[in-house]
Amino acid sequence: MKRSLFLAFAGLLLLTAGTANAQDVRYNFDKNTDFSRFKTYKWVNVKDAPKLNDLVDKQIKASIDTQLASKGLVRTDDEKADLYVAYQAAVGQEKQFSSYSSGWGYGNGWGGGWYGPGGGMASTTTTGQTDTIYVGQLGVDMYDSANKDLVWRGIASKTIDEKAKPEKQQKNLDKALKKLFKNYPPAAEKK
Repeated sequence: MKRSLFLAFAGLLLLTAGTANAQDVRYNFDKNTDFSRFKTYKWVNVKDAPKLNDLVDKQIKASIDTQLASKGLVRTDDEKADLYVAYQAAVGQEKQFSSYSSGWGYGNGWGGGWYGPGGGMASTTTTGQTDTIYVGQLGVDMYDSANKDLVWRGIASKTIDEKAKPEKQQKNLDKALKKLFKNYPPAAEKK
């Protein structure tokens, strides 16, 4: 129960401040799509995607809604929406190894001279500790509703600070999605 609660809550945290790393955003789109014709969108679910808790789901959707509204898109529940929009969230783990060096000595590169061949005193490196770092990803997909083709995909990744307060989590989620949607709609191809 505790693990599933953490993973659900981590869906929102996935874009919060943890280390000095900024959000990493990537996107791709169908270059043959005229994005200027899209005016409305509807939320859809990705089949077999893990579900987040209702609170996190609402927060992510509200933040994406804000970004799409700023791009001139209007949310609707009508099946005739121009775009279908879905998201997926995932949290992974990485190991971070901290080590330190005594920093004393000249190592093998010093050469002959005063200390003879091979240098002076040796330096030692010790592994201090291993930390688990949580990295979250939020992927947003946009489908042309006419033929259900994927026309735009954006992914934001961020190191998670599991101790961040809810206000900070929301602020960082909004910031990451603003950065992600900076690339929507894609610039029209010049001919």
